[in-house]
Amino acid sequence: MSHTAHIRSHRKPRRSASTIAMRTGVAGGVLSTLAVAGASGAAHAAEPVTQTLELPTLTADLAAQVAQSADVTQQAAASYQLQAERDAAAAKAAKQAKADLAEAKKKAAEAKKKAEEAARKEAAERASRAAERTTLSASSDTGSSTGTGSSTSNSTSTATGSAAAVVSFVQAQVGKAYVSGATGPSAYDCSGLVQAAFKQVGISLPRVSQAQSTAGTQVGLDNLQPGDILYWGGAGSAYHVGVYVGGGMFVGAQNSSTGVVERPLSYDPPSGAVRVL
Repeated sequence: MSHTAHIRSHRKPRRSASTIAMRTGVAGGVLSTLAVAGASGAAHAAEPVTQTLELPTLTADLAAQVAQSADVTQQAAASYQLQAERDAAAAKAAKQAKADLAEAKKKAAEAKKKAEEAARKEAAERASRAAERTTLSASSDTGSSTGTGSSTSNSTSTATGSAAAVVSFVQAQVGKAYVSGATGPSAYDCSGLVQAAFKQVGISLPRVSQAQSTAGTQVGLDNLQPGDILYWGGAGSAYHVGVYVGGGMFVGAQNSSTGVVERPLSYDPPSGAVRVL
């Protein structure tokens, strides 16, 4: 150890130097703190600028979201409108279909009513015709009956050959019964009598009056010959047939009240005639 170490004057400079160093360190620390504080203050002062720069980005994103939401809303509205239009169209179609169905039912009912009226009218006309035939037949039978009550034919036919055979056959059946569907020999209906008569001369005719009315050549009622087939109603839809025997007379199986009779054409004028001989 130095011999001057114990002298105070020699230790003061060292303390001074240490004190200076300490003060220097403190000052440096203070300056460092100030520098950090200044830098921090500067950083805090700059934050508003940084936030201001980011605002446009946030605004653009928000605008995009709003636009997207608007598109979705518009699409939804369009979808609702389309659905509403479809619903309206379906309702209109259903209403029209209902109206068409009602109109069809109405027309069907009207057609049915007309058909029923036509059928009633036709039935009434047939009944009236049948009643008239019955009355005329009764009068004719009373005037032409003999003392024994048998029916005779007063007409004279000029038929020859097959026509004469047909005429002779039908006149021979006068007085026999009328039975629907009968073809002889004891009873006939109108077409059964005609078919049986022509069978005698080897001619096969259809069974029913509708077909017999078109079995031969159509002839005028002013040009009749014995053996011609007379028909009542339309050709192809006749409801009655008979055989012209000449002299303005015909033979036919009229109805269940009269049976097979011979009558003048004026008794029940036919609609037409066909010739098969």
